[in-house]
Amino acid sequence: MFEMKFYTHFETENLILRATNHTDAAFVLELLNTPKWIKYIGDRNVKTVEDARQYIANKMQPQQERLGFSNYTVIRKSDNVKMGSCGLYDREGLEGIDIGFAFLPAYEGKGYAYEAAKVIRDFGLNTLGMESIQAITTVDNTASQKLLTKLGFLQTGETTLPGDTEKLMVYNIYRE
Repeated sequence: MFEMKFYTHFETENLILRATNHTDAAFVLELLNTPKWIKYIGDRNVKTVEDARQYIANKMQPQQERLGFSNYTVIRKSDNVKMGSCGLYDREGLEGIDIGFAFLPAYEGKGYAYEAAKVIRDFGLNTLGMESIQAITTVDNTASQKLLTKLGFLQTGETTLPGDTEKLMVYNIYRE
């Protein structure tokens, strides 16, 4: 499906996106325990830095090794602050590849999520040659819905992931 190559680093005007690794454990712990992550994405039961290391090793790095892409830590170039994450995911219960993003509260609403998601969207469609990319969001996550629309995604349906009961909105973007 994709040429097996490891894509570990992207740069934009303001951001560096690099593959998440064990050095990001404290940041991942903080991000996964923000109120919006827990509300919109779900509690991953990551409560310590060691839990975060295990989450990275067991949930993020295997896909990076298998497909060459996964989760990227979003770092602001001006001061090297870790602000969020963005990536492409082979998610159970979805057909195709899904884009996802999350930021610490201090960095929301500043255009960073758009800048990060745009480079990841373009990477999937143009570099990897994906015919489409999906996105899912909860019905009440209007900020993500607005960002997806701004990125050119269209709502195409609804789904429920395996083992869950919450209805999710499905968005898609197609390669031209």
